Amino acid sequence: MTQNKLPMAITMGDPSGIGPEITVKALIESGASDRSIVFGCPRVMERAARMVNADIEIHCLKSIDDARFAPGTIEVLGTSDLDTPPPMGKVSAAGGQAAFRAIKTSIDCALAGDVSGIVTAPIHKEALSVAGIKYPGHTEMLADLGGADKVAMLLGNEEIRTVLVTIHCSLSDAIKGADYDAQMDAIRLAHQGAIALGFENPRVAVAGLNPHAGEGGLFGREEIEIISPAIKAAQAEGINASGPWPGDTVFMQARRGYFDIVVAQYHDQGLIPVKYMGLEKGVNITLGLPFVRTSPDHGTAFDIAGTGRADASSLITALNYADRLVAAKQEGKL
Repeated sequence: MTQNKLPMAITMGDPSGIGPEITVKALIESGASDRSIVFGCPRVMERAARMVNADIEIHCLKSIDDARFAPGTIEVLGTSDLDTPPPMGKVSAAGGQAAFRAIKTSIDCALAGDVSGIVTAPIHKEALSVAGIKYPGHTEMLADLGGADKVAMLLGNEEIRTVLVTIHCSLSDAIKGADYDAQMDAIRLAHQGAIALGFENPRVAVAGLNPHAGEGGLFGREEIEIISPAIKAAQAEGINASGPWPGDTVFMQARRGYFDIVVAQYHDQGLIPVKYMGLEKGVNITLGLPFVRTSPDHGTAFDIAGTGRADASSLITALNYADRLVAAKQEGKL
């Protein structure tokens, strides 16, 4: 089977959150149910379909080869079998374990070449923890189980895109982790990711760590001693990188079209600007994996889980980006 004919894997996310609901909605609204397989618990997906009054059949699979992609059906590969789905909006070990099993199985299938890529619905980090699964987030889990040494989180929309030097850690640990090697990895992956998204010779802006990008050393020397040398080394490799730019203005400049992608030093520096523009517009991409992975840029939304009010727009965007990246991978751009 050729890559472009392989199904896309969608993991259901935490069963107590909005992941199953937006998965059902996204597959119906986008028409992607004819080329996608949900990895998760069939009973959870049946509950989600009832919740949104979807006139659709949940077809339970024992293997990917059993998928028939008939009209009016959603294919679900049973990665867990919860007799009673956990309650909506509540943290539980059962929910964390079910979410993890879906992700683990999807990774195994991606590495085996059975799916074209993975789109992940939101997980709850506390639920993973109480289930004994010690990953701080999707990115770290995918890197470890996918055998990837260097990965980066890219979050973006059609106006701005950012890649993070450090991800899920305290701010004090982020400062320690934003070393020269981490700068180089992020700049290289940002360059590669932007090319995969269709930019030729992408303009990579690197944000500073300190206020005003250090103000010539007055507010810190990381820009002088770490970030600037990394930018120069990246330029020597042919990457169109510049900076360090002040973190409070670089995204405004990117939105105005001066840069194609921004390398941010830590989680909130990069994600606040993107998410402020609208959760429904954004997509999360993991760069550096041996397979394509995207996700919506929001969480489990336990506060509205079970109400049927969740917006599937960001998941639909993630599905569309996954298709784009699969095509880019086939062309050798990723």
